[in-house]
Amino acid sequence: MIDYNTLIMFMTASLLLALAPGPDNIFVLTQSIVNGRSAGMKIILGLCSGLVFHTTIVALGVSAIFQTSLIAFNILKYLGVAYLLYLSWKAFRASSGTITITERTALTSWQLYRRGVIMNITNPKVSIFFMAFLPQFTHSSNGPIIVQLIILGLLFILATIVVFSAISQLAGIIGSWILRSARGEKILNRIAGTVFASLALKLILTEQK
Repeated sequence: MIDYNTLIMFMTASLLLALAPGPDNIFVLTQSIVNGRSAGMKIILGLCSGLVFHTTIVALGVSAIFQTSLIAFNILKYLGVAYLLYLSWKAFRASSGTITITERTALTSWQLYRRGVIMNITNPKVSIFFMAFLPQFTHSSNGPIIVQLIILGLLFILATIVVFSAISQLAGIIGSWILRSARGEKILNRIAGTVFASLALKLILTEQK
């Protein structure tokens, strides 16, 4: 069983990452502003369904790699480090005024849900990110690695639902603030960059277990 300190650290990082500006939460934000809170919630369900897919892929593959091959472990680790540093660099360099709102369209519940699923599943960077992020909070002494990865993946999805739902419900306020305040968007980007850089440093120090 994963210890409580690890779970607290993981949930804190997950909530911060869900809040930090990214394609998914910006998509939820803008769609909620344009099409309403209900549309935002349906898109959230689609995005989180995609996260279930990525969690399964990582859980089935990473656990075996981590336990059998030091070379594969290090390749995967440094791939994760490179990607996390790239995300950090991209967040720090992000300019304000990058969020745009498209013209209002009438979409069915299925179309909204499907849009969220496709957007998430077709982004291979999500699996790479999960490979870099989830294993940092596992340990062989806490039981089967695959079970730990599934639990962590589900907790990440829970954190995503909580944060994205809040963004959707408060889209009128939050969206207006971000869209009109270059300073506000800059602060959120700096938070994202710091979180990604910290995770990259933690991953560099991670050794095969």
